[in-house]
Amino acid sequence: MYTYSPKGTCSKQIIFDLDAERRVHNVKFIGGCSGNLQGIGRLVEGRTADEIVALLKGIRCRQNTSCPDQLAQALLPYTSGYKPEEPKQ
Repeated sequence: MYTYSPKGTCSKQIIFDLDAERRVHNVKFIGGCSGNLQGIGRLVEGRTADEIVALLKGIRCRQNTSCPDQLAQALLPYTSGYKPEEPKQ
């Protein structure tokens, strides 16, 4: 089980599992709009982290992010193309 603390959204925590193929399972959002977030969890069930990031990254709501975007941010380190950002000087 992995836990991520979203930034800039109503949800306070995202919990998910990853299998050996980086497929996502059991996504749960703590806080936020329950119905919509349950729907997101069901729609991403069994998809790879790469697929989910491609679908959800960049979706905006308040504060220039959204719960779907924050799920993508949570999964980004588990994608095949992840590269950490360069430190700002």
